[in-house]
Amino acid sequence: MTQEIPSTEPQLTGVRNFRDVGGLPTVDGRRVRHGVLFRSGHLAHATAEDAAFLASLGLHTVFDFRNAADQKLEGPDVALPGVRNVNLPLSDPADGAEFWKMVRDGDLDQLRAILADGQGADRMITSYRTIIKERTPEHSQVLRALAEDSVPALMHCAAGKDRAGLSVAVTLLAVGVERDAIVEDYLKSNAKHRRYKVRRSGSSPDAYSPEVMELLSPLFDARAEYLAAAFDTVEETWGGVDAYLEQGLGLTPAHRERLREHLLD
Repeated sequence: MTQEIPSTEPQLTGVRNFRDVGGLPTVDGRRVRHGVLFRSGHLAHATAEDAAFLASLGLHTVFDFRNAADQKLEGPDVALPGVRNVNLPLSDPADGAEFWKMVRDGDLDQLRAILADGQGADRMITSYRTIIKERTPEHSQVLRALAEDSVPALMHCAAGKDRAGLSVAVTLLAVGVERDAIVEDYLKSNAKHRRYKVRRSGSSPDAYSPEVMELLSPLFDARAEYLAAAFDTVEETWGGVDAYLEQGLGLTPAHRERLREHLLD
């Protein structure tokens, strides 16, 4: 039975970028079931009301793709009763502790040195490609878990945009969701109420000046070119989605059929 989901998206106070992925169309005319796959930013700052809402979803598993540095910065997820928490760190979309320290603490000249002239976007594209190529064990584990018994599931990272975005995209590819629909869902992370709040050291206006925010924007935007780079990497490395799922992730036709049974109407 399809779970009834309110038509209005919940406005959570301490959790950014939450949404149900239900309703997306597949190439063979089916749709992702509502109430089985959710995505968001981290749950560390969830209020009691947020936690009560999340608990009401009947989640089986929360997949947290943050690494130890993220968890130290933001804190651990709130505990949800009866929910299995699986931490599968994926390499950060703009990898490196020194880099992120510069993003938080660097002055304008330092930010120009690492982000100007397209460097920020190039770094993001490289990160997306790397996650697809090098994090096949993690993505295989996620999809196998979903094929077995791990739904309803919530996938999140820090902002719910990049690592969670890629993992959701891989999941949607595996059940045959239309490519354009995957991109459309990914780009919803750009909505003002969903965006990750940039945190910079210092309280002076210069810390958040228009030029600083412009330099930082490639790191905090969801851009179609980033996801396109991930899709291109699948094609270039494995020759197509089916080969990627079979050879890269080790999914059998039985795995994929069970995924479709769990996730599609």
